[in-house]
Amino acid sequence: MEAMEAILSRRSIRRYTPDPLPEEAVRRVLEAGMAAPSAGDERPWHFVVITDKEMLAAIPGFHSLARFVPNAAVAILVCADVALSKYPPADWWVQDCSAATQNILLAAHATGLGAVWLGVHPVKTRIDGARALFRLPDSIVPFSLVSLGIPATRKEREQRFDPSRIHRERWGAP
Repeated sequence: MEAMEAILSRRSIRRYTPDPLPEEAVRRVLEAGMAAPSAGDERPWHFVVITDKEMLAAIPGFHSLARFVPNAAVAILVCADVALSKYPPADWWVQDCSAATQNILLAAHATGLGAVWLGVHPVKTRIDGARALFRLPDSIVPFSLVSLGIPATRKEREQRFDPSRIHRERWGAP
């Protein structure tokens, strides 16, 4: 799939077939995540790949919007290692992990997988739940969770371009 088509047609997919994902598909989306831009080439990300059905079933216990995750073939917890920060106190890991998460979503869509981004950071109950379930070290902050699977549904492309959100030279100028 061409890059602009992947960007403009990507949609959040929450319903999956029961089919497992090939390990190569998981590797490819992780490779895309690690190809994201990063401030100062810090690359603070780590990824927890979850395929165990009991682990997937436990996620809605700390994330109320994740009720569909147990039906995913895979979930990827995108984390930041704050010990890698090169620029304290101005930590750029949120931007870096956002870019990695977006790359994972685009790679999934471009290869025919369904995926959705679930925010973990900055909600304390979600952070604490992920830390406990996945036994994260203190320097690791869970940022987002991406569920992946073979789509059981297709969504039409949405037109989201809104010229009223564009400002030239200064706020409010057409």
